Amino acid sequence: MNSGKTTLEVIDSSELLSPRPFFVFRPHTLEKSISFFKQNFNATNLYAVKTNPDVAVLNHMYDSGINSFDVASLDEIELIHGLFPDAKMFFMHPVKSRDAIKEAYFTYGVRDFSLDSKDELKKILKETNNAKDLNLHVRLSIPNNFAEMALSEKFGENLQKAPDLLAKVAAYAQKVGICFHVGSQCMHPNAYKIAIRMAGEVIEQSGIKIDYFNVGGGFPSIYPGMIPPDMKGYFEAIHQEFARLKNHENMQLLAEPGRALVAECMSLIVRVDLRKGRNLYINDGTYGSLFDAGIPNFIFPVKLLCNDKVYSSDLASFSFYGPTCDSMDFMKGPFYLPSDTEEGDYIEIGQMGAYGRTMATRFNGFSVADDMTYVYDEPLMTMYSENQNYSHESFEVIAA
Repeated sequence: MNSGKTTLEVIDSSELLSPRPFFVFRPHTLEKSISFFKQNFNATNLYAVKTNPDVAVLNHMYDSGINSFDVASLDEIELIHGLFPDAKMFFMHPVKSRDAIKEAYFTYGVRDFSLDSKDELKKILKETNNAKDLNLHVRLSIPNNFAEMALSEKFGENLQKAPDLLAKVAAYAQKVGICFHVGSQCMHPNAYKIAIRMAGEVIEQSGIKIDYFNVGGGFPSIYPGMIPPDMKGYFEAIHQEFARLKNHENMQLLAEPGRALVAECMSLIVRVDLRKGRNLYINDGTYGSLFDAGIPNFIFPVKLLCNDKVYSSDLASFSFYGPTCDSMDFMKGPFYLPSDTEEGDYIEIGQMGAYGRTMATRFNGFSVADDMTYVYDEPLMTMYSENQNYSHESFEVIAA
């Protein structure tokens, strides 16, 4: 929740003198979410690298036992292979360039590829020289009715045509998988139940033996005004519905969590450069790390960081403008902060571990928030504690 202000206690207060926005990273928070997934979810988790490809995040994933990765591009494949040569990579983008397929297979040892059309199947076969050790995953088009951001229009084979595609894939694949995506920031566990039932019907119609059953991503995080059910409810729904599938005991259950693992582990620190009424002009925006606050209008938790200055206990709703000259660089909010917030104040914006740094551009010549400081306080909001609203009384650095 948005709760106004906090006292900033840093070992080196010069951090706040920089005109650039910067991130803080809470490794213990990331470790908590990873542990929660591993203890409660009976699936092989393929971390979705696109969510946050920061090396520190990836290292913590690997060190915590997540050594399989959902990669969507050749650059992501190169990154993961360079860090963890023994990691297993699943190239789960359903439409890939021929060069990317060839290099992924021959240079980086990728054997798992997703597809949603016969033409993509032909590309994969040709560029791998009709390899006999391919694991091919057919992506289905599933309704995204419970998601904040739908992903079903761009990718996925029609459910009526999918059995035929599965049969064609099975003729060439060493192992056959089926996958789908219920949409980003899925707000109800029933979405997975419905999707699993639909996928089960496709499998029965095809008569094909399935080796991998992938429920994709979509696992949510928590934001002001967007509080999903308990995460365990998602896991229970998947476990129950998966157990109803015929021959499920011969299938490996996969998932591609991203946002739910990393959202809480980072915050963005921004500075107010000007106030006009209820609009705060800050030094990062939708062309930087705050895309989700602009286009899809996510409301992020915020805190005013203050040292000795005493601020009003009254909160006011603010909107943000980013630093670029584009009027679309606007974040409606509402973001609740002390009513006397002014130029020069610093604000912590929470839940920025997902799709923050990875979405940033250098439009208008503004720098990306590359700097990061390690801290050990609690996140502004969490899915992994009975107490989801922290007082956030301190903000302490453990390493830079």
